[in-house]
Amino acid sequence: MSVPENPYEPVSVDVTAHEVEGLDTWYMIGISGIPDPDNEGHTSNAGFVVTDEGVVVYDALGTPPLGFEMIRRIREVTDQPIKYVIAGHYHADHIYGLQAFADHTDAKIIGQARARDYLGGAGAVARLEQRRGVLAPWVDEDTQIIPPDEFFEDEYTIRLGGKTFRCVHAGPAHSPDDIIMVVEETGVVFAGDIVFDGRIPFLGDDALDSENWVKRLEELMEMDLKFLIPGHGEATDQAARAVRFTRDYLVKLREHMAVAVENMDSFDEAYSAMDWSDYEDLPAFEQTNRSNANAVYLEMEEKLF
Repeated sequence: MSVPENPYEPVSVDVTAHEVEGLDTWYMIGISGIPDPDNEGHTSNAGFVVTDEGVVVYDALGTPPLGFEMIRRIREVTDQPIKYVIAGHYHADHIYGLQAFADHTDAKIIGQARARDYLGGAGAVARLEQRRGVLAPWVDEDTQIIPPDEFFEDEYTIRLGGKTFRCVHAGPAHSPDDIIMVVEETGVVFAGDIVFDGRIPFLGDDALDSENWVKRLEELMEMDLKFLIPGHGEATDQAARAVRFTRDYLVKLREHMAVAVENMDSFDEAYSAMDWSDYEDLPAFEQTNRSNANAVYLEMEEKLF
């Protein structure tokens, strides 16, 4: 089958599409860390599912060149048309690749309704300018933020080629518009950034609701899941364990910070008193753990007072 050349800036990072044997599913794994020239903006995961009637994509990676590389990986697998792209949430590392899908496919882009707040806000413009500086030439003056073609509120179901794709609004959690996509016939779940496996989660800075986040993770744990692709970290056939990792981290933060706030301890006192030994050797601990703890401390403070 024909695999087109990438019309954007060439990429040198690994964009292998890994197959989930027997489940018609492929995924790409980002490099752990913040987007920078070394990783060329390839820090998040994404994937796609092939059916007899077309392809459903979840997330689009962090630059237009990476998005096009994803299209190339799809074309290496199938000639079926790319029908849908689910925008798991509107953070830059997951959605700048949508430009390639908008420019080079007829796919319908689906997003959750609260993404409108991001699209209409100053933060999206500021982030794009920041990435044009940090990630040039892969993000440049021609890079645009592509909005969804269709928004949904609570659930959006796609039935295509004998498969049912159930997209559920899981936010506000990591972001206002988090979407989980479950392929019901195969038990594959694309969890987006509400699950980080093998690395410290990033709790976000615009819509944290850790109580709802925990609730959504517990709902996932009750499902009969066969394979999980998180927003960051390795994909796994131990879905319940991966979900529990993020859930337990959040519960620990919530319980400890709630007690600290109730006792009127300062954040510095609360943070110093907490045992981080289960997490301190994991990727992204130094970059994110203190800010995560502070975000939950402030959240508990707001709830209690």
